[in-house]
Amino acid sequence: MAASSSSLTAVRSWRTAFLTLRDETLTSPPSIPQLVQSLIFSHSHSSLISAASDLPAHEVTSDLLFLIQLVANASQFQHDLVHTFSNTCRLIHDVSHRVSLDINTSSWALLLDSSTKIIDHFLAKATSSASLYKPTLECLETLRYLVSENQRKCSLPDDIQLVNVLLHIIARSHTDLISLYSSSRNQKSAIEMGKKLQRNGSLWEVLTASFTMLGELYSRSGSSFPVFRKMMDLLASKNLVVEDSIMSRFYASLLHCLHLVLLDPKGSLSEHVSSFVASLRMFFVYGLTSGNQVICAAVSSKEKEFGSPRLKLTLEEPKQTNSTPYRPPHLRKKGNLNTRQAKALDPQSSSDQISSMVDVTSSDSDYSDSDGSLKDINDSRCSKIRVSAIVCIQDLCQADPKSFTSQWTMLLPTNDVLQPRKFEATLMASLLFDPYLKARMASASALAVMMDGPATVFLQVAEYKESAKLGSFMALSSSLGQILMQLHTGTLYLIQHETNSRLLVLVFKILMLLISSTPYSRMPGELLPKVILSLQARIEAGFPFKSDQTAAISCLTTALSVSPSIQVKEMILKELSTG
Repeated sequence: MAASSSSLTAVRSWRTAFLTLRDETLTSPPSIPQLVQSLIFSHSHSSLISAASDLPAHEVTSDLLFLIQLVANASQFQHDLVHTFSNTCRLIHDVSHRVSLDINTSSWALLLDSSTKIIDHFLAKATSSASLYKPTLECLETLRYLVSENQRKCSLPDDIQLVNVLLHIIARSHTDLISLYSSSRNQKSAIEMGKKLQRNGSLWEVLTASFTMLGELYSRSGSSFPVFRKMMDLLASKNLVVEDSIMSRFYASLLHCLHLVLLDPKGSLSEHVSSFVASLRMFFVYGLTSGNQVICAAVSSKEKEFGSPRLKLTLEEPKQTNSTPYRPPHLRKKGNLNTRQAKALDPQSSSDQISSMVDVTSSDSDYSDSDGSLKDINDSRCSKIRVSAIVCIQDLCQADPKSFTSQWTMLLPTNDVLQPRKFEATLMASLLFDPYLKARMASASALAVMMDGPATVFLQVAEYKESAKLGSFMALSSSLGQILMQLHTGTLYLIQHETNSRLLVLVFKILMLLISSTPYSRMPGELLPKVILSLQARIEAGFPFKSDQTAAISCLTTALSVSPSIQVKEMILKELSTG
């Protein structure tokens, strides 16, 4: 009985407050913040939430829309509205998670318009008070939640309205981001940049939430290349790629959203391809430049010969002193002290519901063997960024293969492919040296896509010249000739040494496409015999899986079907003469 009485009191207080607010606004009201504060927010937040749960949904929706429209429109005339806006956003955020609001097309348009005005007000003042990013995130979370709850009711125009709002927020945040970095012209190191980013982490959280929502909505809306182009160009021009837990969540949301856009471009990509490639290449070595991974090689004096089996490449981890034995995920204790400490150190573990918006292309199950240490969490997070960037490169190639051919010299090596230069951002370097299998698989897949399609015709102009004959300027035909030599070197090495069956099948696919696309008459005479002998030796060595053997035989068949050179004829005659 007492609980029922308390509920009735809360409902009566809600109705009295909102009816009085409506009446007061019809006359000459005092200051809107004072009026709203005295009538609405003088009641405790918990009592308002309790009352909303006991009121009809249409009545709560009508009152909340009236409130947000009232305070949003007041921003045109009054400036001291931060406290009122914050309380309003928090109330709507919490009520929307308790009450199924009655949202239709007209009320959705009103809510978006008012929310945009409030968010603009927050962002305008957030540069001087970072705490204002929190109510901005609450606004975004409310909109996202309402979309998920009313998905069946949302029409395409409704989605497009929200997309435009998100693009507007990203553009505003982008402006703040430029101001953030232009205010400090002395950017001496990535460490200093990282510290500055941590102090302004909430700005990146707003961008992360916006890009995540944009990715969720893109499949039902239109193209948005300009906003991605601006953001990627900024990261590339100012070298703003920082290896940080906050930033990695932002990069994950940005790259995942870009991936969804590139899967269905809904417009021409030709003028954007080169810019996207330049920006995405920066992420090929994300997490590998801080010393977490060490790539070593033992090089003999003759290892400049392509495909030399004497080259022994290893991927080594720095030795850990306090290592623990592996435990399956289902046996790990969630209350383990070390795990709790790791989570306490990780800003992501303390983030609110917005962090759940972030998605990445790869699955967490690919890293289930991690022991849960902070280093493993960081390595896994960084590897996902590398995978996402490589996947976007493949998307670009598939979306506009003709324009993409001009990017070969940016993405593929022209010399010393087997030298493990840790900071070289090429697909072959990722395929050969990345410490994570999924990144190497993504690189192999991207290379296979590049070798298919227009590449067969495009590569016919390739011509190999010795480096001594190359001048300071290298023609495109010579560059392609150098690239083809390096691709042969890398793939033949992997065929001899790779042990993962899935990756090996992809490498055979790359080699088959490479053989079909290479103008061997314009390449060194010993190249094709080298391919044939390498494949023959690998087949004779045997395979643990039949699929690997089938792929190898297909490659050998393709190589033998190429118009034979003198060297190949001599090699075959020698084989026949020896039985």
